[in-house]
Amino acid sequence: MISDITIGQYFPGNSVIHKMDPRMKIVLTMFLIVLIFLCKNVVSLFLVVLCTFMLVLVSKIRLKTVLKSIKPLTVIIIITSLLNLFYGTGEPLVEFWRLKITLNGIETAVFMAVRIITLVVISSLLTYTTSPTELTDSIERLLKPLKYLKVDVHSIAMTMTIALRFIPTLIEEIQKIMAAQKSRGADMESGGLIHRAKALIPVLIPLFVSAFRRANELAYAMECRCYRGGDGRTKMKVMKMTARDYIAFVIVAVFFAVIIILNRVLVNII
Repeated sequence: MISDITIGQYFPGNSVIHKMDPRMKIVLTMFLIVLIFLCKNVVSLFLVVLCTFMLVLVSKIRLKTVLKSIKPLTVIIIITSLLNLFYGTGEPLVEFWRLKITLNGIETAVFMAVRIITLVVISSLLTYTTSPTELTDSIERLLKPLKYLKVDVHSIAMTMTIALRFIPTLIEEIQKIMAAQKSRGADMESGGLIHRAKALIPVLIPLFVSAFRRANELAYAMECRCYRGGDGRTKMKVMKMTARDYIAFVIVAVFFAVIIILNRVLVNII
């Protein structure tokens, strides 16, 4: 399970999405996330899922890698679907005590599960195709208006990017600690939930120590390089919008409008 977590990882590539301006990628990702929650019927959600699948193909990221981003959230998806399953309206198909399963509940549960999966895939594509440095620079540029409100935009962007960057590092550290504990005879896979939770204590303590040590080393390295924040700093690579970015924005904007119109039309028909 630990090795399946791919959140925060960057996979270098030469696809159209890799070449896009990171600022535009963040904006379009926000648009698509909002669009997922605006879907009110099966047809509109199907179009968003189809669009997401096309983005995966264009990004040239392996489908196996994309599916790995969903696997760690399986429990959350199942719990969310079950909650929607038992709170549907209409005639019950199955009834047990105060719990009832209706056709509306089944539709809502499936609808919500597909929503969450699509949301995770779209969000993962952003980090898969954008390097941490590009993410930092683009977030800082997008939040630049907040500087007039005396908000330290550079620190916020840097903190968010470092947090994402260290997720794969911490996962690798967990794997090393677990391998070391197993080689000493630790049993972390058998027994009940309480037993497994207790078995994780020898893993969590070294992990926290290692995380604090890495944070201290990073702070010391930044201080040695005279890092003093974003004031007066220049960029090695200047971000520029190209025709590719504007075309992508127009396509997403048109798609956004189509989904909204489709929602209203189908509601009137139904």
